[in-house]
Amino acid sequence: MKIALFVTCLADTLFPDVGRAVVTVLERLGHEVVFPPSQTCCGQAHTNTGYGPMALPLVRNHVEAFEDCDVVVGPSGSCVGSVRHQHAGIARAAGDEDLARRAEAVASRTFELSELLVDQLGVTDVGAVFPHRVTYHPTCHSLRLLRVDDKPLQLLRAVEGIDLVQLPRADDCCGFGGTFAVKNADTSSAMLADKMRHVRATGAEYVTAGDASCLMHIGGGLSRSRAGVRTLHLAEILASTGDRAGVAP
Repeated sequence: MKIALFVTCLADTLFPDVGRAVVTVLERLGHEVVFPPSQTCCGQAHTNTGYGPMALPLVRNHVEAFEDCDVVVGPSGSCVGSVRHQHAGIARAAGDEDLARRAEAVASRTFELSELLVDQLGVTDVGAVFPHRVTYHPTCHSLRLLRVDDKPLQLLRAVEGIDLVQLPRADDCCGFGGTFAVKNADTSSAMLADKMRHVRATGAEYVTAGDASCLMHIGGGLSRSRAGVRTLHLAEILASTGDRAGVAP
């Protein structure tokens, strides 16, 4: 199968290993991965902050970049959620029904990584090896907007050598929320403190999730507190084969 990678602007600029890991996993499973070079930000940050009209050119660019692709995968519940639940609405609010219909078509073929692997490809064991103690944080958009349920956990449970431990109060938000962490810093910090306390209680070496943005927030707090717990995207664990591939040094 030919699969287009929607890398997301955050992964592209700050966490490129996440995009590489997605390619590694899909190619290991025998699929061809293509990268539409004209892709850029999906416009989620603009939309969530109340600047829908400013997101319209980004929506149009996204549709044009991916509308000829049969299947699209993104390593981010929030960005995939924006494509599926915001793009058509932004176009309609601007009076562009043609763009809205095209956006719906692209959205129907766009999947978060665990959705693609488990639901579309019927795979849970991707041949990963990761002999470490890991806990999983279900990010808000993947859990509540995309409803990926336990698909990431199904994938993690199939990883050879992993010691997967339950995160207490796992479905509590980590406090990131994009611009929420900036505009409501005190509340965000309190939520992060709760999340870090629960992560430390697991004794995990790594905390993983399907969104680099939430891991950036959690990882920053863990680093500042010298907790000794690292963050690693789900794709990077799935890409690992025990030879440090996909594992942060």
